Amino acid sequence: MLTEIERKFLLTSACWRTGITQSLRITQGYLSRDLERTVRVRICGENAFITVKGKTEGISRTEIEFPLPLETALELLPLCFQPLIDKTRHLVPHGGHLWENDEFHGSNIGLIVAEIELEAEDTAFARPDWLGDEVSHDFRYTNASLSERPFGKWG
Repeated sequence: MLTEIERKFLLTSACWRTGITQSLRITQGYLSRDLERTVRVRICGENAFITVKGKTEGISRTEIEFPLPLETALELLPLCFQPLIDKTRHLVPHGGHLWENDEFHGSNIGLIVAEIELEAEDTAFARPDWLGDEVSHDFRYTNASLSERPFGKWG
């Protein structure tokens, strides 16, 4: 089994943008988004994937991802819960790690979060100056939750 160990943060400024090495537009939807498991369909450029994630324990969870033909992913997206997640993922290297800063569009516009994947829950990392509050344990910031209760409706 593969384990995803991820920490998620809000941002305090836009100065991280100067470190972007690549930006990728992502569209994704959820076929399942309960607490025990999520099943996600993702299109990133010309690539598509289906991902199964298990229940989160701390900041870790099982993650298994399979490539999909793009045509299949396009057929699956209308079957997903709406609205779909629409975001641009900006890759920002810092301190020997790769940060994935997700800038949301559509019903989640205005939300930007920084994620870092780690080898272990206690892996040390350099905190960039633009890093704000940690939201790793706040379920509202998961993409599955944002597809059910978009940021624009938090009010």
